Amino acid sequence: MADSNNTRLGVLLMIATTFVFAVQDGISRHLASEYNVLMVVMVRYWFFAAFVTAIAYRKAGGIRAAARTEQPLLQILRGLILATEICVMIYAFTLLGLIESHAVFTSYPLLVAALSGPILGEVVGWRRWTAIFIGFVGVLIILKPGFGVFSPAAIVPLAAALLFALYGLLTRFASRKDTAATSFFWTGVSGSVMMTVIGASYWEPMISSDWLWMGTLCITGALGHWLLIKTYEAAEASAVQPFAYLQLVFVSFIGVLVFGESIELNVAIGAAVVVCAGLFTLWRARKAA
Repeated sequence: MADSNNTRLGVLLMIATTFVFAVQDGISRHLASEYNVLMVVMVRYWFFAAFVTAIAYRKAGGIRAAARTEQPLLQILRGLILATEICVMIYAFTLLGLIESHAVFTSYPLLVAALSGPILGEVVGWRRWTAIFIGFVGVLIILKPGFGVFSPAAIVPLAAALLFALYGLLTRFASRKDTAATSFFWTGVSGSVMMTVIGASYWEPMISSDWLWMGTLCITGALGHWLLIKTYEAAEASAVQPFAYLQLVFVSFIGVLVFGESIELNVAIGAAVVVCAGLFTLWRARKAA
């Protein structure tokens, strides 16, 4: 019982998780600038599928127990949506860079809050609707529509945020009947099948140094998911979720120091507005619960 309520440990694990995922995004940006995005995600998913299968094998009941579900279509849909989101987000890295892509992507908790009513039937009060509205004002500050030439590429990370929000909501819906282990297994396997079918025809030869980066990408992906599992085992999600925004901070450092990106004033202001609005929606949800 002590392990499941260790908030300090949960916070430290969440910080480590966000750092690992930021490194993963930096490697993805490098590889996607050299090779087709679909191939990069396909190889990453092969390792991910092997990882979730190994975890399922070690659990009680083995793979058969992990795969048992009364809602296979929902589980498959979740996996397909997440795989699509990863492809879209990595593509956004190649168009906008890490910093601006993640600044927009931080709006996904607001999308979750906005869509939780129509999809899950949850009640969203006027305070959270106000925070959602303010958050999207922050997104508009980042995108700068109406000032100069608006780049359609800015919509790409917003689409990724919408897909990730849908994935999160469907995961919550699936949890009403399935365990987390079952959802995790189906996420890896269905995504791997989808990416193999789509990405196999985009295979490109890789130089040896990039295979090292690809191996590191696969390891960081597995490590990040393992740390996230341990995070939610150690503490309540509502207590550690605000620290997930640190990924934007880590990504910004990588973007500036490794890829020579710059932090524009409108991106910094807009991201701060989005993060504050997101933190408020998390606080209101926790208070309501």
